[in-house]
Parts: sequence; structure tokens; C-alpha cells
Amino acid sequence: MVAAGWVVLAAVFLDELLAAAAAAVWGHAAGGALLATAMVVLVVALWWGFASPKAPMGGPVVRPVTKVLVFGLASIGLWAAGHHGWAVGLLVFSIVVNGLAQLPAVRGLATAEPATPH
Repeated sequence: MVAAGWVVLAAVFLDELLAAAAAAVWGHAAGGALLATAMVVLVVALWWGFASPKAPMGGPVVRPVTKVLVFGLASIGLWAAGHHGWAVGLLVFSIVVNGLAQLPAVRGLATAEPATPH
């Protein structure tokens, strides 16, 4: 089960990267390279500040709300840029992997402190 948990956590990380890429796709379609870059920076900053496991401003309400907003808006951005299949795929993938990440065995991996050598 531990290996499967790590696969889920790797998929969650991939999902975070895909959300940043989707924001860049929308930004490029809506305003060019500068907006694409700004959108990636915005997604990374929001994730770091509110949604990551050690987010300084995260919490039991803020963290999940931020995740829903980031993944939802990334999917909407892909849709708006004309990538309807990718938009639906990202949304479904985000729901599945983040749902699996809530399983107790997986959550335990994400919050466990690394073992220190003696």
C-alpha cells in the first residue's frame, strides 16, 4: 500500500504541474507570453501560500478551497482557450487524484516526517 500511496502523491504533484501549464495555455491564448508567464507565477504563488502541505497561510478550510479554485480555474482556462478535451481530462484527473490523496494511508505519507539516521 505504501508504494501505491507514493504513486498517488506523485500523481498529485503532476496535477499541480498540469494546473500551472493550463494557466500558461490560457494566458498565452488570452494575452501572449507575458500573461502566460504571469499566470504560472500566480498559480505557483497561490499554491505555495495556501495549498501546499506546509503553506504558511493554509488551513483546514483555505487549503481545499484554494485547490478547488486552482484546478477549477485551470480547467476553465483550458476550455476558454479551445482545448475542451484537455479541460475535461484535467478536471477529472484532478478530482480523482486529489480524492485518492485523502485516503488515510496516503495522507499519512504526505504528513510523515522523514526518518533521521542515528
